[in-house]
Amino acid sequence: MSSMIRSAPVSSSVDDRLPVSRIPAAERRELILDAATNVFGELGYAGATTDQVAKAAGISQPYVVRMFGSKENLFVEVMERTGDRILEVFRAAMADTDDPRPVSARIGAAYVDLIEDRGIMLSLMQGFMLGSDPRIGPVARSGFMRIYKALRNEGGFEPQQIREFLAEGMLINTLLATGLTESLDEDADAIELLACTFGDKLALVRDGLAGTPALIPSKA
Repeated sequence: MSSMIRSAPVSSSVDDRLPVSRIPAAERRELILDAATNVFGELGYAGATTDQVAKAAGISQPYVVRMFGSKENLFVEVMERTGDRILEVFRAAMADTDDPRPVSARIGAAYVDLIEDRGIMLSLMQGFMLGSDPRIGPVARSGFMRIYKALRNEGGFEPQQIREFLAEGMLINTLLATGLTESLDEDADAIELLACTFGDKLALVRDGLAGTPALIPSKA
């Protein structure tokens, strides 16, 4: 089955050796990681290739390998960066004392807002599924526990509250991974579950998925 991968902005030349595509190395690194997050999220670690990541980023494949060394290294960086992004969003929600809602509601809404970056949610799931991998598993577990400890130590949540919050987050990820969020106008039962899960954020889910960047078909 073909998948659809969001393409990162492409420069006037996809060959990094040409002067026209001069981009600071730090920016190019972020460009590659953005593309890799989407590619790994949609195709999984085993199904994705550095060539697909390079094409999605508008960068040459040899440059991707030179910068990251291997697909495994690239995936590990995607996982670490995804964890950083989630923590950044949670901490911003916790610090937003101008919002009158309880901190749990603020964090929950912030997590749903992340659905606009589908790759973050899906790459996270892909990493969790590789828990038995000797290199990737420890990174996935460490990232998960970083989130747990931040909610407990910085958010003041009790373990039971964190369990419920993380369980709902995994449900959101599962709805995305199965494509059930694309059944908003087709399946009454799916709509019922989605409405129960997302509440007044359901419109955001619809708009977020409809407003994703241009997609390119994968031949994987």
